[in-house]
Amino acid sequence: MSELNILLDSLLAEAGISHAGLAARINRATVTARRPTRYDHTAVARWIRDNATPRGDVPEIICEIIGPRVGRVLQLADIGMARAAGDDVGMELPKAVDQAVALWRGDLGNKVLPVGAAMIDGPAAIAPVFEWENPPHEIDVSRQGPRPVSMADVQVLKDARIRYEQMYRRVGGVPVRPRLVAFLNTSVTPLLKGSHDDRLGRELFRAAGGLAALAGICAYDSDRQALSQRYLFHALRMAKASSNLAFGGYVIALLANQAMAQAKYRRVIQYCETALRGARGHLSPALAMDLHILHAKAYARIGDRASCHAHMRLSEATAAQIRRGEEPPETGYVQPGLLECQHAEALRRLGDLTSAQAYAEEALCLADTCHLRGQAHRLATLALILAERGELEQAASTAECMLDCTEGMESERLAERIESVTTALSAYDTRPVKEFVARARQQAGIPL
Repeated sequence: MSELNILLDSLLAEAGISHAGLAARINRATVTARRPTRYDHTAVARWIRDNATPRGDVPEIICEIIGPRVGRVLQLADIGMARAAGDDVGMELPKAVDQAVALWRGDLGNKVLPVGAAMIDGPAAIAPVFEWENPPHEIDVSRQGPRPVSMADVQVLKDARIRYEQMYRRVGGVPVRPRLVAFLNTSVTPLLKGSHDDRLGRELFRAAGGLAALAGICAYDSDRQALSQRYLFHALRMAKASSNLAFGGYVIALLANQAMAQAKYRRVIQYCETALRGARGHLSPALAMDLHILHAKAYARIGDRASCHAHMRLSEATAAQIRRGEEPPETGYVQPGLLECQHAEALRRLGDLTSAQAYAEEALCLADTCHLRGQAHRLATLALILAERGELEQAASTAECMLDCTEGMESERLAERIESVTTALSAYDTRPVKEFVARARQQAGIPL
């Protein structure tokens, strides 16, 4: 299935031109040039729906029609009809903004990247991270637009990110995503298109990027992986424009976490190495710790015990430097016990179940200080370890507590964790296990 031409769709909306209106304008232009066409609204709809390109010089005519209505000169790439396929590495900032706006506008109408759409893979999945680390960097991000942007506007975006993140932690990404996407369209787009100087612009891209990254997290939690990846790539481009290296490292950590879930372990290592290298001296201790943890887990998955242990030691050394009051807001997920829980996961994959259990139990001792999502993940980790050790009654009891934490949440990520525990325990025919499995199946089937 072809991806929707979100660029053309977005530009038509910005220009206030309907499908039929564009077709009529093209027909008038071609009559004047003695090459008449008979396009109608269905042809334009097909260009958008199927990402098709009309023949001849019609794409150039489309640029000439829409350009004056949006106040800028358009190239074929701007309308999604470039003659030759190419990547977006090195894309100029205004075009990058247009693409980000087109993405969340299409997402608002549920017209972009359907469930099951393919993620970007291979070298193209590395290119945005390479671009973030390497020149050219923006010398000036100022912009002239229809409305002035103030620091108060930027603060509204920062406050919104905190509010939506709190909602996400309470109820999951499924119900939060449409609300956040609506906010991106109504409140973020006008600011990105507005007037600002260089200093304010960098603050704006930092704040807008934080919301785009959170939209990626919510899409990931809703099992919309291709959509999540696109949001994160746009957030990383905004991080580059903001010149905030620490924020860029944070977005790459999110990409690494998604790659881990997709079993792209070599890519996880590459992402983490890039973030640690590219933002050296700017990463907060909590973020550096998380990157080393991701490193360790990836090495555990490929069976490299020595490298896994090395990054576990580095993460522990970095964790000792964390000062919560000095951390950026995005690292709020790095709560007491996260390190121990992740180490337990890595050691479980290496088959060191005794040490894994010790770490998992230590993580649970600190669980009261973290949100319910974090508690559920820690309980799931311990339940899996106990199941593998054959301690079935304790595993089932721990898994029951996990279900208590997840009641009322809509999260595909948590649903996957529950399913992994259920699958691990389903092989055993004991009363506590059967009671847990029955409750898990019932809870999974309750519509919310």
